[in-house]
Amino acid sequence: MQLIEHISEISHPFKDAVVTIGNFDGVHKGHVALFRQVRDRADSLQGTAVAITFDPHPLVVVRPERRPPLITLREQKIELFTASGLLDILMVLPFDREFASIPAENFIRDFLIKTIGMKAIVIGPDYAFGRNREGNIHLLEKMGKELGFEVIVPGWITPDNMEDRISSTRIREVVGKGDVTAAVPMLGRYYQVRGEVETGRQRGGRLLGFPTANIRLQDELCPASGVYAVTVETPCGRHTGVANIGYSPTFDDNIFTVEVHILDFSENLYGQQIRINFVERLRGEKKFSGIEALSEQIQKDIIRAREIFHEKKLV
Repeated sequence: MQLIEHISEISHPFKDAVVTIGNFDGVHKGHVALFRQVRDRADSLQGTAVAITFDPHPLVVVRPERRPPLITLREQKIELFTASGLLDILMVLPFDREFASIPAENFIRDFLIKTIGMKAIVIGPDYAFGRNREGNIHLLEKMGKELGFEVIVPGWITPDNMEDRISSTRIREVVGKGDVTAAVPMLGRYYQVRGEVETGRQRGGRLLGFPTANIRLQDELCPASGVYAVTVETPCGRHTGVANIGYSPTFDDNIFTVEVHILDFSENLYGQQIRINFVERLRGEKKFSGIEALSEQIQKDIIRAREIFHEKKLV
C-alpha cells in the first residue's frame, strides 16, 4: 500500500480508481467492509483501490467544541489501513480551513475526477464531505450521471448477535464506560492504547509487591477507571498483564494514572513505547482500608486475569 500525505505527491491520475472517503476513526469492521467493496470493484475494473482520510479530524478545524476523543491516532490508523491488505493507495490529507471551504462539486470535479481518476466511489450511507457537507449521496449520484462515475452505497454493518450497527460513536461510548468486551466485535480486535513508560510513584513493587509500568498516554480515548485484564506489546515481545486506570483512591493522592503489572516479567521498560490491549474489565476502582487489603485484591485480580487469558487462549 502506498501512503500519500499531500496532493502534490500525485503526478497523474490512477488507473480506474475506486475511491472511498471518510474519517475512518477506529478503522473498525464497518470500515473494513467498505474497503473490501472498494477492493472488489477495483479488481473487477482492473483498477486502483483508494481510501482518502484527513488529519486532523475535520471537526478539530470546523467545530472544535464537538470534536470527539479519537479511537485511533494517526500512527495506529495508518497501521490498521495497512493491515487490512485491501488498498493500493491511502491518502492522509492535511485538513485546514482552506480545505474545508472547497465546494463539494469542485472537490469531485477537480480532485476526485481530474487528479485521482475516479471511476467509482464507495461511500457510507450517512457520510458527507465538502463545504457545508454538500457532498452527500444525492449530489454524488447526480454528478455521477453527468461525469460517468459509479456511486456504491453499502448497507450498515451489524456485528454478530448484536442489534446496534457498528459506528465510531458507539465504540467510544462502550470504551468510555469501560465495557471493553463490547468493543471487540465492532473493532475486530481489542481496544488499544499506547504510550511511553515513565517513572511513577514507585509504590507497586516497593509497597505492594507488584511492580507496574506507568504509561504516559498518547491516546485520547481512555477506558473508564478500573482494573483490566490486558495484553501488553513491548520491545521484548507480547505479554499478559493487569492494568489499573484511575486515581488510586487508597492513597488519596488524586493523580490520574494508567499503570500495568506485566505478569512474569522483569525487564526494564523505562523510556520504551508499549501498547496495551484491553481484554476484559475485572472490576471498578475501589478504596481499600490499607496496603495489605489492596495487595490481597491485586492478587485476586491476577488470578482472575490468568483464568481469562486461559479461557481466551491468550497464553
